[in-house]
Amino acid sequence: MVGRTESAFSTVKLRTKVTRGAGSPAAALAMVFKLVESAQARWRAITGAHLVPLVRTSVRFESGVLVERSRGAA
Repeated sequence: MVGRTESAFSTVKLRTKVTRGAGSPAAALAMVFKLVESAQARWRAITGAHLVPLVRTSVRFESGVLVERSRGAA
């Protein structure tokens, strides 16, 4: 299974129907702020920041281990 990186806005996107009926724009903004604030408490820091360039170039990892390509597949 391929791991996914959760979007910073996924918590907010899931609750758009709730914020649509919030009344005033100020109330909606306050509600979204609280959603982001609660989501931020669950975020984890990247421990492998040196691996980010590899991930961006579509290098494969399985269970956190770099998967080497065989020479025939290159």
